[in-house]
Amino acid sequence: MNIPYLIRLFSGPVAALLIILFVDIDPQNPMLTRMAAVTAWVALWWFTEVVHLAVTSFLPFLLIPMLGIAGTTTIANEYMDPIMFLFIGGFIIAIAIERWDLHKRIALRILMAVGSSPARILGGIMLTTYLISLWISNTATVMMMIAAVTAIIQRIELDAKHDTNKLTMGLLIGLAYAATIGGMGTLVGTPPNMVFYRFYEKAFPENQDMDFATWFAIGFPISLALLILAFFVLRYMFIPKKDNHAFNKSYFKDEYKGLGPMSYEEKIISGIFVCTTLLWFTRSDIDFGSFTMTGWKSIFPKPENIQDGTVAIAMALLLFFIPSRSEEGRMLLRWEEAKKLPFHIILLFGSGFALAKGFETSGLSIWLAGKLYFMQDANPFVLVLSVCILVTVISEFASNLASIQLVLPILLPLVSTLGVHPLLLMLPATFAASLGFMLPVATGPNTIIYASGRIKVKDMMRAGLAINIIGILLITAAIMLWK
Repeated sequence: MNIPYLIRLFSGPVAALLIILFVDIDPQNPMLTRMAAVTAWVALWWFTEVVHLAVTSFLPFLLIPMLGIAGTTTIANEYMDPIMFLFIGGFIIAIAIERWDLHKRIALRILMAVGSSPARILGGIMLTTYLISLWISNTATVMMMIAAVTAIIQRIELDAKHDTNKLTMGLLIGLAYAATIGGMGTLVGTPPNMVFYRFYEKAFPENQDMDFATWFAIGFPISLALLILAFFVLRYMFIPKKDNHAFNKSYFKDEYKGLGPMSYEEKIISGIFVCTTLLWFTRSDIDFGSFTMTGWKSIFPKPENIQDGTVAIAMALLLFFIPSRSEEGRMLLRWEEAKKLPFHIILLFGSGFALAKGFETSGLSIWLAGKLYFMQDANPFVLVLSVCILVTVISEFASNLASIQLVLPILLPLVSTLGVHPLLLMLPATFAASLGFMLPVATGPNTIIYASGRIKVKDMMRAGLAINIIGILLITAAIMLWK
């Protein structure tokens, strides 16, 4: 055990102890100080990653009841919120897509269509990754695509007559960035989106103005615009015009032929995926201006009980009951395969919700909002821009999930203090949590492509800074136009 590890290990508990002993936020309410101590401990361990993030996620369950802030049952309930089932169902469908190689078919089909120049290959990789990442977690998408992209790089290296290091970096960085950007487009694309959804639904149940379709109407245009701009940035940085020569694309055709005709299993899973998407879009009423299409949830006795998580679980369950034709005696998905569910993400979700409950119960969120009262006269553009910059900076040093979990509990009471619609600040904060493009540790996709050994940190930082700035300005402009 070295010194840096010990410093990181003790930073959390020491900070918490110092806050409890020497800070008195409100003499009339000691719970504020205690909750601040819990938050400091959890935040430091999240930032430094002294232990796995999932291990740190147990701290709120232990500390909040031990310090008398809220009961164990109350906090335990936060660890299994209904929003968890949206994530679980979506990920089970993703596992089935991967199990039957449907993602490979989609990827190769797009790469066959886009052409064979380096710029077109970059565009094809980014578009494919983006489309998959709209529905599957960013990290899982990169894990699915990395083998195919590595094979493409090796093929390019064999065919090229000049150094391809810059192009290689561009393709790998494009893969990571496209996965992160794709996660912004749908409610199930990345965990921070679902964390936001749960926070918003619970804090403002009377609003009834956020669901899968509403998020898509806002998030998809923002993410698509950012994808296009990111492509041009990476093309400019990593693919000089003099090196944009065509390569032999027969590799894609050969790989696609190797998959054979589309199997029965692939067709059924494609159908389930399409049905799931349609059910998400049509669950609630859709206003087309001249008329309103009634959502299908209205056929149930209590429509408010039907949520996007209901759809995800219902469609995921079908995978365990529909038999396979190519493998006798098995279903499309077995529980042994579904065990790949990332339960550490569920714990991370739960810990964030538990912290938010602690903020609410202790009164710390209201106290923080009061301290930010001076911002009530600030221009809305400045408010949104400030939130985007703050969250983006945080997300470079902490996971996007940890970032949004730390920020949303503060924004919840702040919107009441400032008298603005909660989505004006909560939406840009959530989008900005996905703007960690500069550092290898900022996101799972960045870490995976950096582990290839082909990426230099300085190149990732240079490209990431440009796209962070573009993302901040794009999100701010989009939210101002939308509001």
